[in-house]
Amino acid sequence: MQFKIRSESVEDFIGIETVNKLAFGQSEESLLVEKLRENPEFISDLSIVASGNGKIILGHILFFPVKIVSETKSFNSLALAPMSVLPGFQNKGIGSKLVLYGLNRALEFGYNSVIVLGHAGYYPRFGFKPASVWNIRAPIEVPDDVFMAKELIEGALIGISGIVKYPGEFGI
Repeated sequence: MQFKIRSESVEDFIGIETVNKLAFGQSEESLLVEKLRENPEFISDLSIVASGNGKIILGHILFFPVKIVSETKSFNSLALAPMSVLPGFQNKGIGSKLVLYGLNRALEFGYNSVIVLGHAGYYPRFGFKPASVWNIRAPIEVPDDVFMAKELIEGALIGISGIVKYPGEFGI
């Protein structure tokens, strides 16, 4: 299967909405993407699609700026959320390509780490570890194995700890 990984364009918005609705079986994630696009922190180059057969959107991933806040300091990071692939195209490597491309783009944009609240069996293959390894915590109670972090540069999270502060659009 051939597909292209690239940053989103305005023409992709309906396809991204469709992918998120079908992948999650609800509209919550597609509404989140729409709201985040209106946030001044939104980086369109970090909203990434997999497109096939012309312009059909097969998958989407979004990286959005967050802060890791301790009692005395604040550190920049990115949240990976949401990530979706059309149900008929899952388990064909599209999601993996989106994650890897996105992690590389995040590094190009000067970010040193990424946070994800996601499947414990999926994200470790990309180097994600429980965020608790660095004493980084979610703003809500979640199982330790689903709240993960990844250093994009080795040692980037050494000495960094705190609670991840998501923008209000995430609702957490």
